[in-house]
Amino acid sequence: MSRSPRVANLQRAATLPWTDEGRCAVREAAHPWSVVAERCFHALDHDRIRFSDPTGRCAVASAGASALGIGLCVLAAPEIAIGAVIVVGVVVVGVVIKDALDASELSGETPEEVSPSLQAEPAPQVPSANRKLKPEPAGQDWFPPGPPESLDRERNRRCEAIPVKHRGGDVAHDACADRVPPNRYPGMDVLVDGKRFDALQVGARVLWEIKTDQFDTYSLFLRDQVARDHVEEMREERGIAAACGYGFVFGVSSAAHKKALLELAPGLESIIVVTGCKR
Repeated sequence: MSRSPRVANLQRAATLPWTDEGRCAVREAAHPWSVVAERCFHALDHDRIRFSDPTGRCAVASAGASALGIGLCVLAAPEIAIGAVIVVGVVVVGVVIKDALDASELSGETPEEVSPSLQAEPAPQVPSANRKLKPEPAGQDWFPPGPPESLDRERNRRCEAIPVKHRGGDVAHDACADRVPPNRYPGMDVLVDGKRFDALQVGARVLWEIKTDQFDTYSLFLRDQVARDHVEEMREERGIAAACGYGFVFGVSSAAHKKALLELAPGLESIIVVTGCKR
């Protein structure tokens, strides 16, 4: 009988609340748990999960990041301290995860042995005859959070990177956005705090904005106008990204375009990248 990390990942995922019935966790289960956590963090039911960092390791690793960054660090850690991941209410195993576990059992897969310290601990539950799948607003299974926690939860919700389809209409631009970072969600933009970004980089918390203007062909007047607009856009988007714990990169097609931006804003050199993408 095989000792399967996939089954171990599915069993761990079964202890968490999902908004997609576990589809993302099942799709990524063959990867190491840290990859599953990163790729599927957006699919968790964030209203029902709390993260704490008793060791302080994630706070150091995510210095300057939002609570979302710390939460992802805690969840993705190979060793999760008891009480670091707390679930509000009873977890009903997602249908898709249950089906995958049943299929694994029939095929003879067995999970790798995992130390109990690696398991996320659900919050102690008080038996209730009228328990609901979702906690009541007043908090039947959890004391109502104080104002700081409410603010953290709201920030987490705003800062979650939500994949949305590319607006379309510019095939060359969309291809560049998918290929260059490269994009964690090919064919998708990501929505963060109400702002669309062209890509979320694979393996990193870095948001990208891609420009494929034929800048070198513009008149001097148009170059100046476009450069000013782009500098203003860069500053706004970098601010949104930083407030949510993301890095930010502004991709342009040519060295001339980059030079024009730096003449107006030399302090932004570190975030401007020449992609070489063509229309």
